[in-house]
Amino acid sequence: MRTVGLFEAKQKLSELVERAEDGERVGITRRGKLAAVIGPARADTDLNEVFEEIEQIRRRSRRGRRVSIRQLIEEGRT
Repeated sequence: MRTVGLFEAKQKLSELVERAEDGERVGITRRGKLAAVIGPARADTDLNEVFEEIEQIRRRSRRGRRVSIRQLIEEGRT
């Protein structure tokens, strides 16, 4: 599995998603530690389940603060 730093991942997100579509898994590191993995979606993926998982992660990561999906997206762009 190839790894890239978070800054590089932000700059090359489109390329990383294309690689994932082709079956490659790419690790994303933050301060030298593996933080996330981008990989191919399962063929039987239910988008409603994906959105529910995102909502659960959002709830856990914000410790009760109400944050919209839009705000999370904007944070990723900075």
